Amino acid sequence: MAVTTRLTWNEEKSLQKLLGSVSLTLLYKSSVHGRCTSEMLDRCSNQGSTITVIYCPKDIVGIFILGHYPIMSEKFEKSNSSFYFSLKNNETEIKTAFLNTTLTITQKELTACHPDFQDVFSLIPNNSTVYLHSSLVNELGVKFRSSRYSECEVFRVEGIKGGNGYISRITGAAQRRHELLADLRTYKPSEDLVSEIRILLLGPVGSGKSSFFNSVKSVFQGHVTRQAAVGFDSTSITELYRIYSVKDGKDGESLRFKLCDSMGLDEKEGAGLHLDDICHILKGCIANRYHFNPQQPITSRHPCFIVSPSLQDRIHCVAYVLDSSSISTLSSKMVEKLKQVQKEVLNCGIQQVALLTNVTNYQEVLEDDFLNMNKSVTSGSKIMEVQKMLHIPTSNILMVENYASELELDPLKDILILSALRQILRATDDYLEDLPLEETDEVVGMSQLRTCD
Repeated sequence: MAVTTRLTWNEEKSLQKLLGSVSLTLLYKSSVHGRCTSEMLDRCSNQGSTITVIYCPKDIVGIFILGHYPIMSEKFEKSNSSFYFSLKNNETEIKTAFLNTTLTITQKELTACHPDFQDVFSLIPNNSTVYLHSSLVNELGVKFRSSRYSECEVFRVEGIKGGNGYISRITGAAQRRHELLADLRTYKPSEDLVSEIRILLLGPVGSGKSSFFNSVKSVFQGHVTRQAAVGFDSTSITELYRIYSVKDGKDGESLRFKLCDSMGLDEKEGAGLHLDDICHILKGCIANRYHFNPQQPITSRHPCFIVSPSLQDRIHCVAYVLDSSSISTLSSKMVEKLKQVQKEVLNCGIQQVALLTNVTNYQEVLEDDFLNMNKSVTSGSKIMEVQKMLHIPTSNILMVENYASELELDPLKDILILSALRQILRATDDYLEDLPLEETDEVVGMSQLRTCD
């Protein structure tokens, strides 16, 4: 009878993605092969890189070991590049901690030591106990230092690319992604003037506007999703004005921002989004699901026209979405149309950013610490082209790689998407802080009236 893992399909996929799309082969299962160190060693030694998964009452914790399990010895001095992880039961969000530790294995336990912390991690198979140092408890977000476990499994990791730098990079990516998600989940608009902000996506047909919304939603859902229809031909597939909310998980609350998707810009007359419609969108006069007509812009008589929009109905930031592979080949007519749109945006005093999609070298765009974007020669030249064309500050020209045909999330893509979104929200806060006093006074006055009612 085949021995099977206790990991769910989602949990196993999450661990595989964390390690760079590897495959896992189950070597040892304590409930089947025995709860003793020697049995674990017999099955796991000389197997290459391994990942040990420990099932505690409320958490799953574990250790990845790059290279072979340590040999049975009283003292194993060789430093081994390992990282530690936690995975909540029934969730796929992994927290990691990267420590360059020294591993020791005896008849009693597997121990990981760090010069600063002494024993960081101990696995004692004979009495099914795992111990974590307080520093590891904090980083992994678990609620115990010592716990009995119900199961321990060890997997051989096949397809690992190897190298300490690679392991440090992928665990750094996981940590950076987690930090960005936490930041965006707690975001609240500045000045308390609105409860949520609206971001309008504008750009040529096929530039990736709808795909950007799908990508943002995918990151927060934890899997690739395609709510907004995406087209690849020369005419816009988006004909409705859509105001999309983004939920934090399937059943989570809506986050404090909305992405507004519109018809694509077209250089031909009578095609694509009409300039007059853009003006009404910016002012908050067009309702969700309005059907665009390129030949006839909306009027105040239309049932989807909002006559007296509030500050919350307005657009608070415009993101020009441009395909980085075609910036150099944009026609003079399209560039002129973009500048006409930009004039309307500037007249409304709205913040603006540029999103460069289809950044195929996105793995080279990120620095090792993931704190700043490393403008490679190729990406840097694209940024300067957009800066020269639209006169947007380079700090507001952002690179993303949308999810198109992929089936699984990629932490590096997620970092670019989340970093771009965070910069958009910061630009939006600048807009709210810079509103004229008469507008903020009006909002405060209306709020006070509602309180009196």
